[in-house]
Amino acid sequence: MSALSALPFLKPVQLRSSQSSPGGQRRHTLPASEFRCLSPEDAVSVFEIEREAFISVSGDCPLHLDEIRHFLNLCPELSLGWFEEGRLVAFIIGSLWDQDRLSQAALTLHKPRGTAVHIHVLAVHRTFRQQGKGSILMWRYLQYLRCLPFARRALLMCEDFLVPFYQKCGFKALGPCEVTVGELAFIEMQHPVRGHAFMRRNSGC
Repeated sequence: MSALSALPFLKPVQLRSSQSSPGGQRRHTLPASEFRCLSPEDAVSVFEIEREAFISVSGDCPLHLDEIRHFLNLCPELSLGWFEEGRLVAFIIGSLWDQDRLSQAALTLHKPRGTAVHIHVLAVHRTFRQQGKGSILMWRYLQYLRCLPFARRALLMCEDFLVPFYQKCGFKALGPCEVTVGELAFIEMQHPVRGHAFMRRNSGC
């Protein structure tokens, strides 16, 4: 059994049962709600959601299409997508980092021996916003990270207006981030990730 298949919060959430056809034969339906790691084939759908979510606010995207493909090829296990009936509605993309704080290089690098998960982006499709999906997805992502033996903490950077959202998700502000993008400045935030052995004893991982 693969490591991912052993994680209960990545398995499909069956909210709708299969329906029967008029002839009495059952026909297959897609899971009403499913969480899974993303693949390079999801890159275009990811970018479309991200572009709409960020360009109207900041004028740029945290990750461009080639960078999305880059991370989904290098470390797909550090991504998580929420699908409704096969359609991507929200996602997180992360990579590994090996220093205490984020630097400009963290925007494009994946450090395979790192123990900090750098969360590059969380975005929700415009028709599914204001429904709490961002908070739910982040909760599931952090639960997933707790079952990865190498993960010790999660790091992210955000603009001031998003700090309250991430604080509600359990992140603590570390102060101004070294990273800048154009004229944008960010707050760096951190969430501890408990060790693998603890989670195996306490959550069935």
